[in-house]
Amino acid sequence: MRKLEASLEILRQSNILKEIIIEGSWYYKLPEELLETSLTGMAYDSRKVAKDFLFFCKGLNFKEDYLLNAIKQGAKVYVSDKYYENISDNCIAIIVTDIRKAMAIMSMNYYDYPQNELKIIAYTGTKGKTTSAYFCHSILQQATDNKAALFSTLETHLGGDNTFTSELTTAESLDLYRMMREAVTNGVTHLVMEVSSQAYKQERVYGLTYDIGVFLNISPDHISPIEHPDFDDYFYCKRRLFHHSRQMILNMDSDYADFLKEVSEYNKDDFWTYSGTSQQADIHFESLDSKNFTVDDSQLNLAETYEIQVEGAFNQTNAVSALMACSLILNKETSTFKDAVKKTTIPGRMEKIQVKDSFPVYIDYAHNHLSLDVLLSFIADEYPDRTLRLVIGSTGDKGQTRRLSFGKVISKYIDHVYLTSDDPGTEDPLEIAAVIEKSLTGTTQSKTISDRQSAIEAALDDASAEDVVIIAGKGADRYQIIGTKKVDYIGDGDVVFEWLKKRGFQLE
Repeated sequence: MRKLEASLEILRQSNILKEIIIEGSWYYKLPEELLETSLTGMAYDSRKVAKDFLFFCKGLNFKEDYLLNAIKQGAKVYVSDKYYENISDNCIAIIVTDIRKAMAIMSMNYYDYPQNELKIIAYTGTKGKTTSAYFCHSILQQATDNKAALFSTLETHLGGDNTFTSELTTAESLDLYRMMREAVTNGVTHLVMEVSSQAYKQERVYGLTYDIGVFLNISPDHISPIEHPDFDDYFYCKRRLFHHSRQMILNMDSDYADFLKEVSEYNKDDFWTYSGTSQQADIHFESLDSKNFTVDDSQLNLAETYEIQVEGAFNQTNAVSALMACSLILNKETSTFKDAVKKTTIPGRMEKIQVKDSFPVYIDYAHNHLSLDVLLSFIADEYPDRTLRLVIGSTGDKGQTRRLSFGKVISKYIDHVYLTSDDPGTEDPLEIAAVIEKSLTGTTQSKTISDRQSAIEAALDDASAEDVVIIAGKGADRYQIIGTKKVDYIGDGDVVFEWLKKRGFQLE
């Protein structure tokens, strides 16, 4: 339970509070008789409101009915950027200049600033955030005796056995601080989290400072009417991480690396660089094969040969970023890093199913231009004489620029593509597939099969021992977003295993 006045004072100090309205009268401070008003909880979903809650009126599609329902459920305070004159006078209205910023700072205050009790490593980038976060979390778990939390696109781990599927790459601020507090209560001392461009666009991490920020890479993505209007806005949101991290780690092999380094130099006295191509970076690494690499380093005590389970030099890049971040945050305690990196697995990331005496199947979450290009170029290099068959779709309602760029990447590497659904949302998956198909060039042959399971089975049916099958987009997800609902889906991996079982194939 927390006093309402404490949250109001935070709003005043941040110049976010406009006024408090009670029974039609305006205040800047609570009246004397209400100074002891306490809150039993906070919510932005009216279905989760209970007695004496504070309710946040947020969202582009917010309806007054949501507030009415929250009051019926027991809310006695609401926070909004507009005043609802027709709402019951029994509710205290807190009017703010920015509802998302208000929710962020009120949430951290309500949960008593759990970030101050954690060492936090934050990742951003167009691709590689999840893989890097898993490497980092694995190292920290081993180094801290399992006292590390993980907030990732795939999973949220709050310490102990408390692990569950994530709803968002970066949670809404109220959920973020609630989970941080729960992690601290569970004895967690370190946190690894992914920070999406939308997290900054929607102020989910407003006011949060990280101990170490890692910028992996950048390429156009998430550009649509409901995400970012253009690349400039997307890129700007990504690099806000520089302003909110005490130390920065920067991949010098990224596009715009020189510009990002300039931003780093202006904002930070303490930043580090790494590269697989430039000897001028602080940390240089070299790929030996698809799973092994060496690190050349005299500063962070990381010089060593490492092995990872997920194939590809791009995953070695992600591992290097994790090694650096953990070295910095653990004061260079690097003796256990090698073993932790080797044991790291990531659901839906470069999962390889090798059919005995036949073809390999790769399952990967690649869902934008850069990640798909990196994935396909790796497989094309690994299997130069094989026919490549790709199953892929593109999400509906967002990231619309991906569809045209997918066609270009597919045409560069793939012999046969099976276009299908991948969280079509309110759009028709056949129409999404048609856009991708029109952008194909060269000799790539295509089939469109809207049902994802049927598309995967078709690719497997068509494959021979001289082929490679790649299934991109969903990774380990066991749902499809159709319309506005999550619909249960068997999962790409299980589709493959069921197909192999029915046909009597064995795995190596």
